[in-house]
Amino acid sequence: MYARSTTVQARPDLIDAGIRHIRDEVMPALQGMAGCNGLSMLVDRESGRCIATSSWESAEAMRATEDEVRTIRDRAAELLGGRAQVDEWEIAALHRHRASGEGACVRATWFRVDPADVDRGIDVYKMGLLPEIEQLEGFCSASLFVDRAAGIAVSSLTYDSEEAMERTRNRADSLRTAGAREAGVEVLDVCEFELAVAHLRVPETA
Repeated sequence: MYARSTTVQARPDLIDAGIRHIRDEVMPALQGMAGCNGLSMLVDRESGRCIATSSWESAEAMRATEDEVRTIRDRAAELLGGRAQVDEWEIAALHRHRASGEGACVRATWFRVDPADVDRGIDVYKMGLLPEIEQLEGFCSASLFVDRAAGIAVSSLTYDSEEAMERTRNRADSLRTAGAREAGVEVLDVCEFELAVAHLRVPETA
């Protein structure tokens, strides 16, 4: 499974209109494309950072739609008042404990990893961290996306509410620090988001 993420530094006053456009226009268009499994959108209203992610059955399916998606992506970025940064990922792990609902939030962490150590990092995430993460209050799901060539990975943990995400912050910080040390990776960034659109229909992989 693969994913393409589009990050836009949006104008805060345009975010709600952007969410509606992603949900009502972009998502149906993508779901009509061969190999597309769904779409999610993360929003940080304070900073304006918005990330829309589509999932695909294969790298070939994802890349076959590149030209068609570009037009859709550029229009969405224009409506959000920013420019699109595009990243492509291998979906290395996805685990669902329960479905997320209205009010769900996501804590995302970006890592730098030596490309030679990517598989080791995936194993640490699946076998060492996920059993601990699953015990966190309000936990819904976890995913790990990797760009092997660039040596970048991003972990996303979904919680059923902002309150649960806040209450687990210290424990999640401790798990992140220990996991990064064991996997030999560097934490680049941590950001918390509203899960504005939640239709990323990726099969369980962990």
